[in-house]
Amino acid sequence: MTAPTLGPTDAPITQDVLTLPRKLPEGGPVNLVGLTRDQLRDALIAAGTPERQAKMRVGQVWQWIYHWGVRDFGAMTNLAKDYRALLAAHFAIDLPEVVTRQVSADGTRKYLLRIAGGHEVETVYIPEEGRGTLCISSQVGCTLTCSFCHTGTQKLVRNLTAGEIVGQVMLARDDLGEWPVPGAPKDETRLISNVVLMGMGEPLYNFENVRDAMKVVMDGEGLSLSRRRITLSTSGVVPEIARTAGEIGCLLAVSFHGTTDEIRDRLVPINKRWNIEALLNALREYPRLSNSERITFEYVMLKGVNDSDADARRLVKLIAGIPAKINLIPFNEWPGAPYQRSDWDRIEAFADIVYKAGYASPIRTPRGEDIMAACGQLKSATERARREKVALNP
Repeated sequence: MTAPTLGPTDAPITQDVLTLPRKLPEGGPVNLVGLTRDQLRDALIAAGTPERQAKMRVGQVWQWIYHWGVRDFGAMTNLAKDYRALLAAHFAIDLPEVVTRQVSADGTRKYLLRIAGGHEVETVYIPEEGRGTLCISSQVGCTLTCSFCHTGTQKLVRNLTAGEIVGQVMLARDDLGEWPVPGAPKDETRLISNVVLMGMGEPLYNFENVRDAMKVVMDGEGLSLSRRRITLSTSGVVPEIARTAGEIGCLLAVSFHGTTDEIRDRLVPINKRWNIEALLNALREYPRLSNSERITFEYVMLKGVNDSDADARRLVKLIAGIPAKINLIPFNEWPGAPYQRSDWDRIEAFADIVYKAGYASPIRTPRGEDIMAACGQLKSATERARREKVALNP
C-alpha cells in the first residue's frame, strides 16, 4: 500500500490506513507474533480449537513462542501431534529478516531489518554495566521532520505492525543468545533489561500497534519486561498521552529540546500543532494516571541554539511541579546536519543549573556513533545507497 504524503501537522493519530494486515503475503497463514492473548484466543478458536480448550492452548502456545523462543510448531512437545499439525496449517511464527548486523567499538549493535513489502527499519542494542537497552522502531521512516534528527529526513512509509515491533525484541534475543535452554540451570540475567521506543518513527502515531506489542512484551509468562522497564518517547502527540497512561502505563520520555515556542517550532515542528503549554498540561497528569514516578525530558544540546544559561533557567521554570529528570543529549552529528554539538563546558554548565534546581540532569554518553547508531542517527544506509545508485544511473 502506498502511503499518502503527510506533513508534520497532519499525520494520522490512528494506524488504520498505513498498517499491513496480520496475514502474511498472498493470503498465507496468520502470523501469531504480536497477537495479544485475546487475539490469539480468537485466532485459535477460528482455526478449530474447541472453546473450552482455548485458554489452555493460548497459555501453551504463548509460552513456547515468548518464553522459549520456539518458531517450529513441531517442537511444541506438550501439544498433541494432530494439534501441532492444525497450528502449522493455519499459522506462522514470522519475524523480520536481519539484513545486516553491525557492532560498534563500544559494543553497541545495530540491526537493519527487512519487513513485509521489502521495507527496512533499524533496531539498536546498547550494552551498559548491569543492564542492556534495546531501542526499537515503530514506523518505517518518520513524519515529524525534526530538524536535528537524521531519521526525520526519511519520509513516512507506513506504521509497523505489532508483530514487527515485538519481532525486533525477539530477533535481538536470538542474536544475544538470551532464550532459556530447556534443562539448563535457571539464569535470571537479562541482557535485554530495558526497551525504549526511541527508534524510527513517532510511537503515538501508531498507538494501537505499539500498545498491543507492549502488552506482549510486558506479559509475565513470556518476554516478561515490566512496564517500568519500558520507556516510550514522544515528540508531543498531546491527545494520545493520557491514553498511553491508561492503556500501556509505561514510563514516558518527551523530546523537548526547546524552551520557547519559537525555538521548539523550528526543532520539533509538531509544536506548531500542540505547543509547549498544551504539552506540559498533558504531562502534568501523566505520573498520576500511569502511576509512574517521573517523566524524562530529552534535551539535545545544539551549539548556540538552545544551550544558554537562560535556556536552562527557562527549562526548570517550565517543568516546575512535574516529577522529572532531564536527559541532556550531546548532538550526534551526521552528514549535512544543520547544527553542531554544544561545547562540553557549555553542556556541563547547563547541567549544573538544572541540577541545582533539584532535577537529575545526566549527560548521555554518545554510543554507536561509528556505526551511525547514536540517538537521532537512525536511517537506513541501504536506502541511502539505493538513492545514490539511482542518481548515478538514472
